[in-house]
Amino acid sequence: MIAFNARSTWTIYKREVMRAMRTAMQSILGPVLTTVLYFVVFGAAIGGRMDSGVTGVNYGAFIVPGLLLLTILGESVSNGSFGIYMPRFTGAIYELLSAPVGVAETLIGFVGAAATKSLILAAIILGTATFFVDYTIVHPFYALGFILLVSATFSLFGFILGIWADSFEKLGIVPVLFVVPLTFLGGTFYSIQMLPEPWRSVAMVNPVVYLVNGLRWCFYGRSDFPIGISLVMTLAFLALCVGFIAWIFRTGWRLRA
Repeated sequence: MIAFNARSTWTIYKREVMRAMRTAMQSILGPVLTTVLYFVVFGAAIGGRMDSGVTGVNYGAFIVPGLLLLTILGESVSNGSFGIYMPRFTGAIYELLSAPVGVAETLIGFVGAAATKSLILAAIILGTATFFVDYTIVHPFYALGFILLVSATFSLFGFILGIWADSFEKLGIVPVLFVVPLTFLGGTFYSIQMLPEPWRSVAMVNPVVYLVNGLRWCFYGRSDFPIGISLVMTLAFLALCVGFIAWIFRTGWRLRA
């Protein structure tokens, strides 16, 4: 039985985090400025005209969980995919595969670093939001746990994307064409109950709807769906990603080509 190699995990984790710090202007400042623009346009300009808010919550505060999730999903997928794609692109992946480093150490190092960067960005965005809206977090521990779960899950999904992609164009096509649109259509700026049929039923097919509502429940104790549905769907997707990555390392798909 091979013992867990903590030093290898820490080395991978530290290298990936330091790489993000070297590009802090792009990886942190850019998403924060984008979120600020959302608060100015939607929170101030539009929210100022909505006296009753949405589901009893001020509109500016209502969109905070959705904007936070929008950033977490995008950054987790992006960081997770880029972290493993670059070793494949430069050929350093062969050194990693030949080293005494197991699948668990590799995943914890790469995915942990990607999730850490997303969490740092989420904390900065929450701090920035206090300058624009007055929001509360009714269930702070649930919110932290849910954010950790979503960050880790979509960092794993990004890891799969980074292994699948064989060009920088493919690396960015999934976040641009799928993750961001699904998040915008997932109730980030509105409640699903505000949609007329058949669009309400169509929106419920979007899995991001349940993630947004899960985080919104953590903030305000109310959402369009029970928090249990959000947790079950996230855990199911997490298990699917872990299973697929285990198959990748067992077969060497896209790693040893």
